[in-house]
Amino acid sequence: MSAFPQVFSSPQAMQDFAAVWVGTLPADTTLALHGDLGTGKTTFAAGLARGLQIADPVTSPSFNIYSLYENGTRQLIHMDAYRLAGTAAFDGLMLEEFIKTPYLWVVEWPEKIADALPPQSIHLYFSITPNGEHRIDIRQ
Repeated sequence: MSAFPQVFSSPQAMQDFAAVWVGTLPADTTLALHGDLGTGKTTFAAGLARGLQIADPVTSPSFNIYSLYENGTRQLIHMDAYRLAGTAAFDGLMLEEFIKTPYLWVVEWPEKIADALPPQSIHLYFSITPNGEHRIDIRQ
């Protein structure tokens, strides 16, 4: 995790980093992506998918809450928890019925379902610097 903080001058640079970094993550990892709209959370998730060799385009799952992607060996669950009204709403999704190990669970707006996240989740904080670059910090 010593690769952080990271600062990117373009969305492509952020995706390229994510595509490589995902290879360092162990199976059954949860990433909690914190940050305002436009800070690069979905762009980063798309880079993670590319690194996992997932061919499907990754877009924000805002309206369907989560999207499942598979590459044959690992599952990517990309969730946007913004519209969830807490852990009870999350429980109603029955996501555990669909998750298969080894997985990478990527959660945008994780503060909405904080109690549902595994304690070992990796928390990434996205922001935009004063000069317009995208920055990612990490906390566990």
